[in-house]
Amino acid sequence: MAAKATPEAFRSEAWLESPLRTSAGELQLAGSLQDVAGLDPQAMRVLGSYSLIYMVNVDGYYCDGNGLKADLRTGDLVVIFPELAHAYGPKGGQPWDQIYFVFNGPQFDFLRGKGLLNPKRPILHLEPVDYWSRRLEEIVAGEARHTEAGAMRAMGRFLHLLCDLEAADAEARLRPERDRWLEESQRLLSDPGEHGWPDAQQVARQVGLNYDNFRKQFALRAGVSPGQFQKRKRIDRACAAIYQGSHGFKELAAELEFCDEFHFSKAFKQITGLTPSEFRKKAHGG
Repeated sequence: MAAKATPEAFRSEAWLESPLRTSAGELQLAGSLQDVAGLDPQAMRVLGSYSLIYMVNVDGYYCDGNGLKADLRTGDLVVIFPELAHAYGPKGGQPWDQIYFVFNGPQFDFLRGKGLLNPKRPILHLEPVDYWSRRLEEIVAGEARHTEAGAMRAMGRFLHLLCDLEAADAEARLRPERDRWLEESQRLLSDPGEHGWPDAQQVARQVGLNYDNFRKQFALRAGVSPGQFQKRKRIDRACAAIYQGSHGFKELAAELEFCDEFHFSKAFKQITGLTPSEFRKKAHGG
């Protein structure tokens, strides 16, 4: 059973004095809690409403009636579902600072039906913490909310935030996969294969992407086009060969698959700011 916090240790800040009710749904509670006691995993709670719990500074646990058991860390966001029994809280002696929203209404049932809110995936991860904490606080801050228009604007910000939360989590989950295709692309572009230096179209096919999408995404992630990236790598090889004195310029141009020595020299100067001859003199102390 989780340790209970003393009343002196418990700290809370309510962001809503009363519920915000709109035709789209209702924001019932919102605020921040610090140093709270956890819910007992042996006596899980059924809340009867939806809730978001954002972990501002946490080392804790989560479990629910679907059999999920997970550690919680700073930056995690737990989505609580009305009928789903659950428990969460700090591990023994560990910190627990959270932001919470409790809400209900047909719009949230609709989002759940479309899979945006998914009880089989109740934990998202969102960083940086300062940014998402501010976004959550801004939902109910900064205007008179106890008017129909004010309540509707707050609800609009909350619904927008739900979509942003899911999008940010999806990007974070996909990022390792993106890194893998980018790393593989860079590896393929950096070395001549059995049949010579691959072009960008060949690399796109090997990593399973449409060429136009591959070119755009590569430039966005790497900061240069695939062709520019490969040119840099070929000139890096040329620099090493010139420094070692192992190749003539004509031989290098052929090995690195430039049209001729003139095009090799032009590319070399574009990348290094020096002609091959100037680079050789500098490298050899001339």
